[in-house]
Amino acid sequence: MSKSIVTVGMDDSLAQIKELFDSNNFHHLLVVDAMKLFGVISDRDLLKVMSPNVGTPAETARDAATLNKKAHQILTRKPITLLPTSDFYEAVEIFKQHKISCIPVVNNEGKPVGIISWRDIIKAIRLKPAD
Repeated sequence: MSKSIVTVGMDDSLAQIKELFDSNNFHHLLVVDAMKLFGVISDRDLLKVMSPNVGTPAETARDAATLNKKAHQILTRKPITLLPTSDFYEAVEIFKQHKISCIPVVNNEGKPVGIISWRDIIKAIRLKPAD
């Protein structure tokens, strides 16, 4: 699990979210409301709603306006989560059963404390000593 998580609020703009993705090396943001996990936004979620013309000479006012949308308009609500006490195999099973690319880890109060991506699973498998 990665403990260095980045969160955004429900009303943060897509321009702010795009800046976070552009300036960091991660693919998921956790959306919180009152310090509790409310949803997840992936870089792919952002790409789906943005015009490919944003930031190019072909950009129109309508293209630029998409950056004014808010996080709550594109997030995946009620994401599948794990507790910090969950084990590796629970995470693997969730990735197997659902078409998701990350699993937020929350404490008993629903506050995010980490995130697991399928990349973390691959890294863990690579680090496991051979039997």
